[in-house]
Amino acid sequence: MIIEPRTRGFICLTSHPKGCAQNVKNQIEYVKSKGKINGAKKVLVIGSSTGFGLASRISSAFGSDAATIGVFFDKPASEGRPASPGFYNTAAFEQEANAAGLYAKSINGDAFSNEIKEQVINLIKEDLGQVDLVIYSLASPVRTNPNDGKRYKSVLKPIGEVFSNKTVDFHTGKVSEISINPAEGEDVENTVTVMGGEDWKMWMDALSNAGVLADGIKTVAYSYIGPEVTKPVYRNGTIGAAKDHLEATAFTITDDLKSIKGEAYVSVNKALVTQASSAIPVIPLYISLLYKTMKAKGIHEGCIEQIQRLYSERLFGGDLALDEKGRIRIDDWEMRDDVQAEISKLWEEATTENLSEIGDLKGYSDDFYNLFGFKVDGVDYDADVNEMISVPSIQ
Repeated sequence: MIIEPRTRGFICLTSHPKGCAQNVKNQIEYVKSKGKINGAKKVLVIGSSTGFGLASRISSAFGSDAATIGVFFDKPASEGRPASPGFYNTAAFEQEANAAGLYAKSINGDAFSNEIKEQVINLIKEDLGQVDLVIYSLASPVRTNPNDGKRYKSVLKPIGEVFSNKTVDFHTGKVSEISINPAEGEDVENTVTVMGGEDWKMWMDALSNAGVLADGIKTVAYSYIGPEVTKPVYRNGTIGAAKDHLEATAFTITDDLKSIKGEAYVSVNKALVTQASSAIPVIPLYISLLYKTMKAKGIHEGCIEQIQRLYSERLFGGDLALDEKGRIRIDDWEMRDDVQAEISKLWEEATTENLSEIGDLKGYSDDFYNLFGFKVDGVDYDADVNEMISVPSIQ
């Protein structure tokens, strides 16, 4: 079939297998071009099919020759209906890993469930024995807690008062004002339950109790802080409460792993176009201005550049360079004073008429479509393509 992008708001309803595969190859080539990383050799990535999770799996495999197990939750293709991009990404990654002689297996299912945790533990026992790095990179708006069977839903809201500011529709380039009502009832608690550290700890407890964590195990979860302009709706809002919980959980997990000299960290990453960030009002406008500024300064990074730098310079580079709250800050270039000062100035100036000049709306839009395998250089989108791609380890 010929697959074209069909969008609805901040979601693309289709994805392109060859575009996704080319994206994966491009990331692999970048990691290989940077040289070997003296990193972990047996790696579990929870949330492995897109964004920072996919970049983590690629950096482990092709930077450190690691065996990787990936956990993801994506829809396979059916006749005439493409798979979700994460499914195509995983298929492409496994094919490339296998061709390079690297172990790579994946499990597709709800990572919040006890059943998937058990499947992963069994696979580790059978094939790897133990793992020495666990990456936790889940981004889901809902979670069913396996202990009480209750389904919780996160919300993106400020806390305490209405938030009003600029945003942009990146499809049209229209800059407008948006207002978001504050959290109410159990909004904060539910968001923390979905996006906080509880499931990360449940994973580490289950892996530890099963004896599949190697001595000196490292585990890393990903977070974001962001600038002053997004603070009311992000870091000081419901999602920020969840991130605070996630970051506090790192210390709890480290305490739990003392007997095997384990360490848990949170890496604060840069703002990038992801399926999750596209849904957050204000963020698309901020990222458009951020991209323009960082590209002009020659310090722009995508997911793969971020994670390759995290691995090579921080996690396995001898200097974690933790901040005052014990976090790894790989958002350091984004949060530079000169970068933020320029964005603050541009933010005040931004209008529908001038955003294409003072911001990088095209870069934002291209990155959004790239997530789904579209607008990738070197792919013939007019050609017939087989949508029925399978993940080698999942039959």
